[in-house]
Amino acid sequence: MKLISKTLQILMLCLIVTLVSCKEEYPDLEDGLYAEIVTSKDTMIAKLFYDKVPVTVANFVALAEGNHPMMADEFKGKPYYDSLTFHRVMDKFMIQGGDHTATGGGNPGYKFTADFDPTLNHDKPGMLSMANGGGFNTNGSQFFITEVPYPSLNAYDDDGNLKPCEQRGVSCHSVFGELVKGIEVQDAISNVAVEPRSNKPLEPVYIYKVNIIRKGSAAKSFNAAKVFETELPNVEAGIKQIQEDQKAKIEQERIEREEKSATAAAATKPMLDDYATKTTALASGLKKLVLKEGTGPKAKAGDSIRVFYEGYYTDGRLFDSDRVEIAKNYGMFNQRRADANAYGPTKMLVSPNAQMIAGFKEALAGLKTGEKAFFYMPSHLAYGERGNRGIPPNTDLTFIVEMIDIVEKK
Repeated sequence: MKLISKTLQILMLCLIVTLVSCKEEYPDLEDGLYAEIVTSKDTMIAKLFYDKVPVTVANFVALAEGNHPMMADEFKGKPYYDSLTFHRVMDKFMIQGGDHTATGGGNPGYKFTADFDPTLNHDKPGMLSMANGGGFNTNGSQFFITEVPYPSLNAYDDDGNLKPCEQRGVSCHSVFGELVKGIEVQDAISNVAVEPRSNKPLEPVYIYKVNIIRKGSAAKSFNAAKVFETELPNVEAGIKQIQEDQKAKIEQERIEREEKSATAAAATKPMLDDYATKTTALASGLKKLVLKEGTGPKAKAGDSIRVFYEGYYTDGRLFDSDRVEIAKNYGMFNQRRADANAYGPTKMLVSPNAQMIAGFKEALAGLKTGEKAFFYMPSHLAYGERGNRGIPPNTDLTFIVEMIDIVEKK
């Protein structure tokens, strides 16, 4: 009887253990790889995009589980993130952690090249991303979580091109996860009082523990340490290839623009030469030819007017214009300028004190509404001996200017 009773106790204990072990953690989470970030302000859960940026996710997971193949000996075998802090907190921006020195200058004993995915951006609150020191090969253990959208941190520009991350001042950060629980915790952390310059919390905000949760067969088979070692060389080679491809593309586009500009200049030069022979020289040395008579009032000093302009070198090359069709003809159309509504009639002040070259100030002062004129400007009325923004010193310039209307009278 005692033997049966003892056997029943063992069976009951095994049943209890089985039931407890079968209790699913966060049963509402779909299949995937997750990081449970337990902090002194409560818990956040981030879904990790291991299928899109496997190396960056593998780096984070292997650190969290203490089996990263590149981590310094002093950290091996220990969950790296446990007991660290969010050492940099900026309200309406992000919270940053993962540095064992809590200074922003620490690393786990190595640096690596993160992988990027153009579909993963800093476009909403709760995006989990890698902090780095600039460039490609400066990632380590530090990460941040956004509080607001911050597109300037994206590695890809609006046209889908990888940014020149190696250039000073260019931010490129790899998004590798997104909060699915605890966004209010991120907000609570971002609102703590901080030191004015360092943005370090006055009272430490601790990361008690980072637990990795695997749901589904794919996530359970994700071997972070192995993925990091196997895929990192592919990421490095891939970024190098992207850079080479982009350089080749930029060079080809430059060649095409120059060819288009040369063709347009060859067609424009005879027209400019013809206009120049028909000009009337003014006292200053400025030469003018009216191409279309104005029918409206003449602007007075202090008035603001709108004009179309085309600026050419004497050999027919265009250096600037606010006319879309002219810019396109010369291969100089700029989509960002168009997006900013910076093409079309330009507002200018008619004044001897206006911030523009002397010849252009004189040209505007002599225009009537509706008038279109050609101007030949000797270099001393243009940019003189210094030149300006690609315009060489001692360069004569020509302009075609059309006054549209007077928008503000003095």
